[in-house]
Amino acid sequence: MIKDKTTWYVSWFDSPFYHILYKNRDDREAQIFMDNLTQYLNIEEQGKILDLACGKGRHSVYLNSLGYHVTGADLSENSIKYAKQFENDTLKFEVHDMCKPFPETFDAVFNLFTSFGYFDKDEDNLNTIKAIKSDLNEYGIGVIDFMNSDHVIANLVPEDTKTVDGITFHLKRYVEDNHIIKDISFTFEGEDYNYQERVRAFTLKDFETLFEAAGVHLLEVFGNYKLQKFDAKTSDRLVMLIK
Repeated sequence: MIKDKTTWYVSWFDSPFYHILYKNRDDREAQIFMDNLTQYLNIEEQGKILDLACGKGRHSVYLNSLGYHVTGADLSENSIKYAKQFENDTLKFEVHDMCKPFPETFDAVFNLFTSFGYFDKDEDNLNTIKAIKSDLNEYGIGVIDFMNSDHVIANLVPEDTKTVDGITFHLKRYVEDNHIIKDISFTFEGEDYNYQERVRAFTLKDFETLFEAAGVHLLEVFGNYKLQKFDAKTSDRLVMLIK
């Protein structure tokens, strides 16, 4: 049985199986979100955007197609290696730990699709907020797009399976120690694999505490990708604009 003992997000996000499991994500929904967000923020043409925890760069590529200068940053070396094929004069990708400030500032920093709350240490979550603040220029806005933990927990599907590219992934979901956890097991070429996703079940109140500790101001809160009002019970997302 194969079970990687390194930090879960390092081993899982850097594995090819992560990208197989999630290969059919809704790009159109993501693009509508990017359209709504950039229009709402009124980011000027050729403005600079940092896509923090960019994965293989699908959102960075789309943002760049809208005319922005985009830098995609991610801890996964394999993801960045893949994303670099899309680079051009106004689109760059870098391996980067989001707990640490980036060496330049931006008109906007996007942390999208629940790319937060992975760390075991509380100070790493706080340091990420501080880093986002330092990555913003004088007029820059940070965006953290997180799951609505209350809604996710209330609608958690305990167990299901998903077959992609001939691999049947067995998924188990549960809440433990204020984390929403997904156990992922499958067999590939005769080997059994086990991975885990473990995300802190942050609420808006939790984020407000982090923002206060980091000296960050919460400007707006939205509950979905149409940028409609947030409702803790019914909203799918928790989208926060900070400065």
